[in-house]
Amino acid sequence: MFKKILVANRGEIACRVFRTAKKMGIATVAVYSDADARSPHVLMADEAVRLGPAPAAESYLKAELILDAARITGVDCIHPGYGFLSERESFALACAEAGIAFVGPPPNAIAAMGDKIESKKLAKAAGVNVVPGFLGEIADTDEAVKIASDIGYPVMMKASAGGGGKGMRLAWSEQDVREGFEATKREGLASFGDDRVFIEKFIESPRHIEIQVLGDQHGNIVYLNERECSVQRRHQKVVEEAPSPFVTPEMRRKMGEQAVALSRAVGYYSAGTVELIVSGADTSGEGFYFLEMNTRLQVEHPVTEEITGLDLVEQMIRVAAGEKLAFGQEDVRIDGWAIENRVYAEDPYRGFLPSIGRLVQYDPPAEVDAVEGRTRVDDGVLEGGEVSMFYDPMIAKLITWAPTREEAIDRQIAALDEFVIDGPGNNLDFLSALMQHPRFRDGALTTGFIAEEYPDGFHGAPATPDLLKALAAVAAFAATAEADRARRIDGQLGKRLRPPSAWTVRIDGHDHQVDISTDGVTVDGDDLDLALEYTPGDRIVTAELGDEELTVRIARTRTGFRLTTRGASHVARTLPAYVAPFAEHLIEKIPPDLSKFLIAPMPGLLVRLDVKEGDTVQAGQPLAVVEAMKMENILRAEKAATVKSLAAQAGDSLAVDQVILELE
Repeated sequence: MFKKILVANRGEIACRVFRTAKKMGIATVAVYSDADARSPHVLMADEAVRLGPAPAAESYLKAELILDAARITGVDCIHPGYGFLSERESFALACAEAGIAFVGPPPNAIAAMGDKIESKKLAKAAGVNVVPGFLGEIADTDEAVKIASDIGYPVMMKASAGGGGKGMRLAWSEQDVREGFEATKREGLASFGDDRVFIEKFIESPRHIEIQVLGDQHGNIVYLNERECSVQRRHQKVVEEAPSPFVTPEMRRKMGEQAVALSRAVGYYSAGTVELIVSGADTSGEGFYFLEMNTRLQVEHPVTEEITGLDLVEQMIRVAAGEKLAFGQEDVRIDGWAIENRVYAEDPYRGFLPSIGRLVQYDPPAEVDAVEGRTRVDDGVLEGGEVSMFYDPMIAKLITWAPTREEAIDRQIAALDEFVIDGPGNNLDFLSALMQHPRFRDGALTTGFIAEEYPDGFHGAPATPDLLKALAAVAAFAATAEADRARRIDGQLGKRLRPPSAWTVRIDGHDHQVDISTDGVTVDGDDLDLALEYTPGDRIVTAELGDEELTVRIARTRTGFRLTTRGASHVARTLPAYVAPFAEHLIEKIPPDLSKFLIAPMPGLLVRLDVKEGDTVQAGQPLAVVEAMKMENILRAEKAATVKSLAAQAGDSLAVDQVILELE
């Protein structure tokens, strides 16, 4: 077995590998950029080596720097994690030349499967179902338009070396191809150093199913069941689960056998994933098609670990050391159900725009390992750390396991309510809303689920009248506690001063009359079976509402509290009942009209300005392109206007809400 391992990565995946390495008694080495000098993965490792400046192209993507770090520290193996150099044949070869074991597949398998065009040809030859499309190189936009027309719309344009949802564009028409082809090429070049693009038929009502494979260097290959990753936004996975609520045992067998056949065809070993797109309307078990093979550990590997009882990182390390698999296909089991939610630094209330900044508060739910269920958090951040613009915006992965799918979902909802993040925007509310959505709970999923169910964006999960009454009571109770503390601290108005017990709580536009006494709580005249404790400064309130437990994240505002639970944030204005009538006489503050400005919706790089001063523009016309988190975002005119002035130029780094240009 290896003595010392270097992880050529950062964040949660570096921490994840280190945990297993330490369990196996293997010493650990971290590498880091300047942006990550005090990151958890650096603190967790036995040794750490600086690579270079913050941009990945100057640090984590420089193979020679990583190999230098490996030589200096005397490691005998390197785990690449996912992303960065994990699927670079050249990096695996360089490790071999340096006499350092690569904890992953052989270089030839990486090369064969890393090229999306060549991999489809190989898959077809191995007897794997493939999606109809054009697998050759495409010279320019005009040729792309012709190919798309021949295949038939809708089509998907993909960067050949792409992955992680980057370098992908869906086209429903010729105009979409003309607008998106060059952008897809640029994204492929920027993220993967390869601007080749291929086009394939887009399968409508698709489900995204993937098969986890694991092989050793002695020719043994097994499949570890499937994961469903259909809940996606902009082709980026948001929710993953294992097993799939759609896949039958016969489908699982057919998919698994094809995945093993493909792996065997390229001499694969280590962990890998064969991604399939499945027609949701096909129940025959034949309507699945090969998308790609990821020759690395997947972000969503924990759900497979939870239902099989295997540590995939440990298996990868043992395979790299030359050990045989200690089990066969007949030993692979499915125990219960596991769900993973990706917690991102993005603002779902503002169109899921990327968010960066300091984690002022970061308090994940407690990890639980019990017979009735498990809660696991895989992360690589700490309170006070920075979510950087240079890397992927994922903060953490929340994984729950339970004997049934319904119970695993309910554990997610409870854990998301306990998750506290303050600083950058985050998608905790959105994830909770997904878990509560009837269509998700029914398992009626497609990759268009989010776009179909939230066509106008996300505005919070709907709240029942009973929940709003409970939140009004929580706000009034907290306001009473705050008032009681204030009179105890001040002490200047006499000993008889008592905090108000009657409150008017305005929440979601409606007033609730709340009375708090030693006999209990009434809301709008109805007794509420509510028990809770609150001390000023608490960030979490756990309330017993009858037989139900309600966990609420609470934050003070100028006029009350922000209460977050069950997938939505509610602003509660709390006024003593005798004061509330006077609030109606306050003058309403009218927000400024910003419609004449084009404003940066997220921090990023202004890649291109498509207009100049004096130009006349029409509604829907592209005005600028902003790159954020390696994704290009086209900003369009909302109405016909004339460009009055430009406040920024191509190449500028933009802050959120920064003015780019003014219209008149």
